[in-house]
Amino acid sequence: MPPKARQYTIRNVPPSVDRALRRKAAERKLSLNMLVLRVLEAEAGVTSEAREQHDLDGFFGTWVRDSKVERALVEQRKVDPRDWED
Repeated sequence: MPPKARQYTIRNVPPSVDRALRRKAAERKLSLNMLVLRVLEAEAGVTSEAREQHDLDGFFGTWVRDSKVERALVEQRKVDPRDWED
């Protein structure tokens, strides 16, 4: 039989933390309880699911074409067969 889950009561949650947690829960389409459980699991180091990262989201769709950069990338992608000789 698995151990019984515990229930916590957390007091003195600042309004700014409450707003941030509720916003994140809504963005992720989770209940506040589920979001807090996932945060606790992650912080305790007991989660087994892959963590979704959002730290680079602001860069999506921001690529600006630049002919100099394009030429540099083409040059970097060239393979010289001599580099693979013994």
